[in-house]
Amino acid sequence: MKVLLIKDVKSLGKKGEIKEVKDGYGQNFLIGKGMAKLATPDVVTNWKAEQERMAQELADELKQFTNEKAILEKATIIIKKKSAPVGIQGSVGKDEISKNIKEQLKIDLDKKSIELKKAIKSTGVHKVDAKLGHGIHAMLNIEVVGEA
Repeated sequence: MKVLLIKDVKSLGKKGEIKEVKDGYGQNFLIGKGMAKLATPDVVTNWKAEQERMAQELADELKQFTNEKAILEKATIIIKKKSAPVGIQGSVGKDEISKNIKEQLKIDLDKKSIELKKAIKSTGVHKVDAKLGHGIHAMLNIEVVGEA
């Protein structure tokens, strides 16, 4: 019996491989536990189509992240805060940075993906790292401007 492995199976093979196994092992163990499917031509064609679709989605996502990285690194995000005798009143955190990116650049960047070692408490330009996904990082230029 030929089976298409849906999951990695120790001592048999990796996900996506087609293996020849004994009928009882294939039917009762592999298919029964959801580790494999019977390798009919339909199942194999559907599997290949699904893999191609997933690869295309990944390529599209990588392209989108690369484009967003280029936009984010070129732009300077301006955040206005009230001035204090030294620096600004309060501080600029991840939430505020995320909100300003959405308003100014129309890019939806989750506050959890912004790496801020400590809150920004002074005016000027600050560099902040942002994880976009799939190992792509962007260095953001955040300009904090004090206003009366």
